[in-house]
Amino acid sequence: MANETFNLTTEPWIKVTERKTNATKMVSLIDLFEHAQDYRQLAGDMHTQDLAVLRVLLAILTAVYSRYDADGQPYPWLAANPVEQETLEVNRGTYEDAVLATWRQLFEAGHFSTIVIQYLQKFADRFDLFGDHPFYQATMADYDALVAEKKRVALGKGTVAIKQFNRRVSESNNTPAIFAPKADTAKNQLTLDELARWLITYQNYAGTTDKTKVETGEPFSSSPGWLYKLDAVYADGQTLFETLMLNLVLINENGEYTPQHPVWEVTNLRDYVDDRAEQINPDNIAALYTSWTRILHLEWDDAQQPTIFSAGLPMFDGENAYIEPMTTWRRDKKTEIDTPATRSSYTLSKAMWRNFGSYVRLNPDTSATKQQQEPGIVWWLNQLKNRQVLAGNKSLSLASVTFVSGGAPANLPIAEYHDDIQIMAGVLFDRHQDEDDYWPVYIENVIQQTQKIGTDFYSFAMNVGRVRGMKLEAKLFANKLSDQFYSRLNDPFKNWLAGLTPTTDRDQAILDWKKELRKLATDAAKSVMATGSLRDATGYFDQDQQAWVNIFIVMSWFQGKVKRDLGLKKGEIKENGR
Repeated sequence: MANETFNLTTEPWIKVTERKTNATKMVSLIDLFEHAQDYRQLAGDMHTQDLAVLRVLLAILTAVYSRYDADGQPYPWLAANPVEQETLEVNRGTYEDAVLATWRQLFEAGHFSTIVIQYLQKFADRFDLFGDHPFYQATMADYDALVAEKKRVALGKGTVAIKQFNRRVSESNNTPAIFAPKADTAKNQLTLDELARWLITYQNYAGTTDKTKVETGEPFSSSPGWLYKLDAVYADGQTLFETLMLNLVLINENGEYTPQHPVWEVTNLRDYVDDRAEQINPDNIAALYTSWTRILHLEWDDAQQPTIFSAGLPMFDGENAYIEPMTTWRRDKKTEIDTPATRSSYTLSKAMWRNFGSYVRLNPDTSATKQQQEPGIVWWLNQLKNRQVLAGNKSLSLASVTFVSGGAPANLPIAEYHDDIQIMAGVLFDRHQDEDDYWPVYIENVIQQTQKIGTDFYSFAMNVGRVRGMKLEAKLFANKLSDQFYSRLNDPFKNWLAGLTPTTDRDQAILDWKKELRKLATDAAKSVMATGSLRDATGYFDQDQQAWVNIFIVMSWFQGKVKRDLGLKKGEIKENGR
């Protein structure tokens, strides 16, 4: 394979959806950045893969537009000191004004400038799957120098099968993936475009089945990929260009100028490993977005299929890693340390809107030690709105995507989570002098009330289970009906949220949702009753109440709870005709 080449800057490998035809096609990096405005979205093999690829695209844009303006000219502080950019101290206002002016100019133009293409051409040799600097890989010499002698390539140890590398299969040699989308004969085969996408994905979503590690002098545990640890959130635009722009974070909350260093700009891989051994959070987004979880080396056979050698790298722990904009946060109440939040199998069915308070700061004027840390991408969008770069009536879509892990020791993915919410910028970032009188607080209160009705429905389902003579299985029955109930709520609530505007009458909007919620709850309960039998009418004798309880009494209890918890008055209910 010495003369082989597959350069990602010019070879098609990224799957996108065309705006005009909705057809899926493959494009190169250069094609993508030249025509991002003509594509609707990334359309890879999985949502998680699309997010991993999106972050690589953003790393390219961040590296470029933190150095050059929309006209391709270096910013004044870099033009004067191109060699000393690592030690530059740039005035915060000067830096922010310059990069935001660049962002505005690009957004208004509706396409990226040619400086991105020039950057890709400059680093083209770092984007080839083969050659002296194979993309997202180590050469044999570097790999052998970084691992123990008994793990060197020639000995054939420390490999990862393609069927495990491919996250649509994620099959270990011990446990077959029965419902895999590929037949057994094809599980260990990849085309070069697939390989490029899965290379990026695996570096972000590696499990912990591989045992080989780089030699650092200090013991460490191999970690899952960084994205694997995040309940990730990003902005989803109307076009791929808009998605890239909305997620192109060019300033951070501390306002400091920080040089950007994506991994392909690293000149010495062994120095990179030495830096990673310190397990310090990256200080720039481009480095974070392109951080490796494994040192990978590929050996090729005559059928152009690779043997993948993998060695674990030390991973930063993520404590207060606010450089990461695409995550919700979890705060330790004792230490007041923030770490990225994760999603478990227990919350797999929980819609994004139900965690609204994790995505927007509900108490912006509260002291920093007490307030909920909002995702950096939400903070960034707020800056764009405050600077009047984004209009208040701009509809924003926040999307969440992640793999849910099966847990230790393998940490193989068992499911993929993907959801979104749409909300107007002027609603999401509504601010008033009275912090209780702005939209996010109203919305959170509505969600809490909605989830109270969800609790009432769960109680109703448990009571139905008792009427039907269920014992241990009553809880499973109630959990199933509860999930179905929230599924009924998802689209109506998301539509209600998307329909809010900065000038909407708040009290009326909330009343409208209460009425709709009451109808949805009643209809859901009636659908449960419709599946009953004569036993439902007979019921059972409740020893505590010394009375017979049947389905009609249970329904009456539920309706009373809904009325109480929604606080609807008789006139308001009649007004809706129910």
